[in-house]
Amino acid sequence: MKRTILPILFFALCSFGSWAQSLSKEDFVQDLEFLKKTLPEKHTNLFAKIDRAQFENKVDQILMRSNSLDWDRFIAELFKLTVSIGDEHTFIEVDFTKTLPIQFEVFKEGLFVTGIDSAHSSLLNSKLESINGHPVSEVVTRFKEIILHENPSYFNDHLVHHLNNPVLLKGLGLIDDVSKAIFVFSTNKEQTTKISLASVAGNNAAKLPLVRSGQSLLSKKKAGNYWFEYSADKKILYFNYSQCREMPNYPFAKFNDELFASINEHKPEKIVLDLRYNSGGNSGILEPFTEQIKQSYLNQKNKFFVLIGKTTFSSAVMNAVDLKRNLNITLIGQPSAGLINGYGEVLSLIHI
Repeated sequence: MKRTILPILFFALCSFGSWAQSLSKEDFVQDLEFLKKTLPEKHTNLFAKIDRAQFENKVDQILMRSNSLDWDRFIAELFKLTVSIGDEHTFIEVDFTKTLPIQFEVFKEGLFVTGIDSAHSSLLNSKLESINGHPVSEVVTRFKEIILHENPSYFNDHLVHHLNNPVLLKGLGLIDDVSKAIFVFSTNKEQTTKISLASVAGNNAAKLPLVRSGQSLLSKKKAGNYWFEYSADKKILYFNYSQCREMPNYPFAKFNDELFASINEHKPEKIVLDLRYNSGGNSGILEPFTEQIKQSYLNQKNKFFVLIGKTTFSSAVMNAVDLKRNLNITLIGQPSAGLINGYGEVLSLIHI
C-alpha cells in the first residue's frame, strides 16, 4: 500500500488520488494508525488545544467505525479529527476529482450564488435555501463539524470553498449520490426554484467556465500572483497581490523593479496594496517591496492603503501585520481568515 500524508505548515495534509475511493477497511486503518503515530511527532505543538488522550481516543473512535465507513465518510471523519486539534493550518487536503458547477458567497442575508453553469445563469445572485431538502441552517451546522468556526471569516471562506464538493456533502450526509445534488433557491421576487446539478470533472469550481458575478471588478481584471495598474485620472497605483508565491517566469524582484519604475515615472498620489484574496505562501516574497516602499514618499498617512478581507490568510496576514507595525499604512477591509499568532512555515512528510 502507498499513501501520501503531508503536514502543511507543520500540520497534516492528506492527499489521495482518484484510486483512493476504493480504499478498504485495512487501508483506512493503516492511514489512521500512521496519522495517530506520526502527527504528534511532526506537529510543532499538536496538543495545545487537545490533549494526547483526547486525540488518540478520537482516532480510536474512527477505527471502531471503520467497517461502516465508505470513502466519503472516511474523508469527513478525517476533517472532523483535524478540526478537534484547533489549528487553522491543520487540515486535510484531498485530490478530489469531481465538483458541482456552482459557487457561493456569504453575506449577512445568507448564501448567494456568485457563479453557476450557463444553463442556470438566471439563478445568478439568487439565495440558497436548501440542499437535497436540508435547509441552509442545517447545512451550515454540519459543515461546522469539519471546518473551524471560531473565526467567522475563516469558516465562511472555507464553507463556500467546500459547499460545491459532492464528496464532503455526501460524507456529511447532506446528499446520497456524489454525481448530483438538488438545490433550492429564492429570488428577489420571493419565488423558489429547484434544480438538479450534475457533478463535473475537476477539483475546484473556481477554475470552471461558469457565469459569474463581479467580473468587472478591478481585482478580477488580470491573472497572476502579482500585478499592478496605474490609474492616470485618479493618480492611484493599484497593486494586486493574490498569492505569496514567486511566478516561475516572472520573478517578484523583476516585478518590483517595474512597479517602482512606474511610481518614479507617474508619481501617483496614492498606492493601494490588495491582499483581500491572498491565502498565503511565503511571507518573505514581499520583502523587496516592503523595504523599498519604506523609503518612498508614499509611506505616509493617507497615501498608502492596504486592503484585507475574509480570505486573507497565513503569510498574507503576516505581511499585513508587518506593514501595519512598520509603515504608515491605512488598513481597510474585513476581518481576515487568519490569526496573527499562527504558524507559517511548510514541512512535508511523505509516507510510502
